[in-house]
Amino acid sequence: VQLQASGGGLVQAGGSLRLSCVASGSFIAINRMAWYRRAPGKSRELVAVIDSVGSENYGEAVKGRFTISRDNAKGTVYLQMNTLKPEDTGVYYCNADLRTASWNNYWGQGTLVTVSS
Repeated sequence: VQLQASGGGLVQAGGSLRLSCVASGSFIAINRMAWYRRAPGKSRELVAVIDSVGSENYGEAVKGRFTISRDNAKGTVYLQMNTLKPEDTGVYYCNADLRTASWNNYWGQGTLVTVSS
């Protein structure tokens, strides 16, 4: 079982990006899915989380600008990022609780987002 993130890149301030993260392998179910980020010189922080029934929560820094969504049939979580700021620069990681024989937490490999001023 693994998570594969994609969609990062270089964008100017005020622009948009959409990140995707696909779960693959032999799993039975997906519960919580989330995005975290690590900015240069800072610790990792929660960006957004969505539970199995679609309830969303966001970090204060991204509220009103980012939207998390999921497609359960595709095992995919998305992060739509609008009105990007230079301080949004960092490596974005997806995270999910997946059930195989038991529930386990998995991390994707990270995708780099760079916002230029």
